[in-house]
Amino acid sequence: MTANATLTANPTDNIFDQAVLRLDRAFQHSEIDEEAVLKLKYPKAVLEVSIPVRRDDGSLSVFTGYRVRHDDTRGPTKGGIRYHPGVTLSEVKALAFWMTFKCAVVGIPYGGGKGGIVVNPKELSLLELERLSRGFIEQIADFIGPETDVPAPDMYTNAMIMGWMMDEYSKIERRRVPSVITGKPIPLGGSLGRDDATGRGAYYCIKELEQRRKWNPHDIRVAVQGFGNAGQHFARLMHADGYRIVAVSDSRGGIFREEGFDIPSLIYAKNEMRELQAVYCNGSVCETVDAEKITNEELLELDVDILAPAALEDQISTQNADAIKAPVIVEVANGPVTFDADDILRETDKLVIPDILANAGGVTVSYFEWLQNRAGEYWAEEEVQTRLQKIISREFRSIMDLKEEREIDMRTAAYAHALTRIGKAIEAQGTSRYFKSNGH
Repeated sequence: MTANATLTANPTDNIFDQAVLRLDRAFQHSEIDEEAVLKLKYPKAVLEVSIPVRRDDGSLSVFTGYRVRHDDTRGPTKGGIRYHPGVTLSEVKALAFWMTFKCAVVGIPYGGGKGGIVVNPKELSLLELERLSRGFIEQIADFIGPETDVPAPDMYTNAMIMGWMMDEYSKIERRRVPSVITGKPIPLGGSLGRDDATGRGAYYCIKELEQRRKWNPHDIRVAVQGFGNAGQHFARLMHADGYRIVAVSDSRGGIFREEGFDIPSLIYAKNEMRELQAVYCNGSVCETVDAEKITNEELLELDVDILAPAALEDQISTQNADAIKAPVIVEVANGPVTFDADDILRETDKLVIPDILANAGGVTVSYFEWLQNRAGEYWAEEEVQTRLQKIISREFRSIMDLKEEREIDMRTAAYAHALTRIGKAIEAQGTSRYFKSNGH
């Protein structure tokens, strides 16, 4: 088989298959043996478990959970655990695949992993959520570990859930093992600077682009789809620098205001009232401001300078890519642009700052947390942010230089950049070229 060997067609594997298509496009622009590409088309290990949970009313429910380790050539696998009713094995495999490249893009010694449980966490009490979280770790304890696979929070999981998981793993191991999980509460070994790391990484990418294009932030209009943790922090940092955030949305819909929003007020309203409202707040007193209600689909097609998809996968597809007007798209979410939509955006000269770079701030600070746990020495928040900016800025410049040198799109440049790093690690273990040259 060669690097161009195709995977067996399976409609349920569509998300993973789409992710893998990025490889062949980047292969020709990287310094990598084709055997390494072939190896990366398959996850190293896949685990599916059933998690029985005793409900508060005494009944029993059984939930399905997944954990995937994609590639560990460069180090332990690393990746979040999401709780969502739409979780599928194909999605988890794709996310683990992306994590492999995300870690390689920023040069941290991890491979990609990911996990998920098919559940609507909003339908569980906090006690049921704790039982589910501990039960999941009980089932996958032999599959994870500080030097094997290190989970972290993802969609609808948080620091407290990570704390429960770390505690359960420690009970099984009969010793305290903080480095098995990242994204933990600060008192349990979490890292300062982890909360805003994903949004901050995307913000640092925009700051690099700002320098290259000599932007005045006050002239730049931004739309943010998704107002969860990453979207909020990205919008907050951009707003503080003078960027005009003219539209934001959550799962229920969005709001648009040409003169822009006061982002701290929107964050306060969203987090306190559980609803995205067009408001201006003075302390805890909020007043409604005029704004147009829009759908998530309409937000994507606004005439703005920067579009930041920070919600779910596949938001920009062949169905709407032609209608995207923003010249710059920064992928704060994982996989918001489909493979086929990439071609359309490229033809219309859109710059897509790809997810494997734009949202790599989260895994980078998770790596910092892992280092701190293992050393027993903890850093100030300023040091975390300084180290993160150094890494994101360095890799952004390297990828942009490769993009311009090869005259390719930024996503292909990012994958090629990552492939070269991964390929060197795989080749260090030997490929057919090595074995044939030695008479085998």
